[in-house]
Amino acid sequence: MKKFAVVVAAGLALALSLPVVAEEKAATGESESLYGVPWLKKCSGCHGKDGNAKNPKRAKLAGLDKAYIVKQLQEFKAKKRIDKDMNKQAAPLSKAEMEQLANYFSNQPRKPGMADETVAELGESIYRAGNPATGVPACAACHGPAGKGNPAAKFPNLASQHATYVAKQLRWFQSGERANDAGKMMRNIAIKMNPKEIEAVSQYIQGLQP
Repeated sequence: MKKFAVVVAAGLALALSLPVVAEEKAATGESESLYGVPWLKKCSGCHGKDGNAKNPKRAKLAGLDKAYIVKQLQEFKAKKRIDKDMNKQAAPLSKAEMEQLANYFSNQPRKPGMADETVAELGESIYRAGNPATGVPACAACHGPAGKGNPAAKFPNLASQHATYVAKQLRWFQSGERANDAGKMMRNIAIKMNPKEIEAVSQYIQGLQP
């Protein structure tokens, strides 16, 4: 009888502890993992399981440098970069979880995009040579001729990034809504660009092959 009571008590204690364990797992993102990567399931809803977002308003994370992804997640969490969706998503992430996500996405191949040929010529001119008349520098100076970026300087890989997303970021830099660029570099460039140039260079970037 005594042995039976001990077993019952142990079973009851285990049952009571299960909700706590489940809550702890949810808090660490274990319930939102894919392929053993915490929070990946939640990220994939917008950015795709392989980091190639289907929604052109969302960034393609595939092929971005790991350090760049971590930096953006840290700044979303600290609200140094403002985006109501990403500020909320990044808030519970630990540094280790950010690094796991960044490591996963940085190793995914980016799918190629296509440029709108009606504006590609202007876009290529801005990307490769800038606009000397208005002081807009060439995008290639920082992001490279093929758009591969500069990991050491944390300049992101732009090749085949969605044009809609790129244009949105340029407009946010222009308005100051996005302000996490070192030394106001992108804000000082974007403010000199007109809407036609933003659209054209965004389309050209989308057409750069990854």
